[in-house]
Amino acid sequence: MARVEPLTKLLGGKQVLGRTVTSRLELVPLVREGLPYEALESITKKLDLSVDTATKSLQLPKRTLSRRKKSQRLDALQSERVLRLAHVATRATEVLGSEARARSWLLTENRALGGDRPLDLLDTDIGTQAVEDVLVRLEYGVFS
Repeated sequence: MARVEPLTKLLGGKQVLGRTVTSRLELVPLVREGLPYEALESITKKLDLSVDTATKSLQLPKRTLSRRKKSQRLDALQSERVLRLAHVATRATEVLGSEARARSWLLTENRALGGDRPLDLLDTDIGTQAVEDVLVRLEYGVFS
């Protein structure tokens, strides 16, 4: 399981989240009230992804997101998906050793995922679990 510090750092840290987060449970109210739109921008910038790439993969509608940018806050569902991306990116960085390798892995078609890119499976719980399973197998040297 990913540590919370690198996860919150990827989301912009205290500056963006408005508070210091020391446990995963402290993320629950943040997601329920909606993450700041800036958290999405922070993660895409740190992973060198365009906001369009991330939102398309996470199945977040462009028009809705443009309204969220104006209101400066995502809704709970959008926040959950952004948090999934942050969690998986943090885990991939831990397993693969760098953000650059994690980014490359997220954007590369993966045979163990039926030829899909890991990034494209993060819009559902089951897809996210499949991506996390592959990361565990990589971490323990079980290649498939």
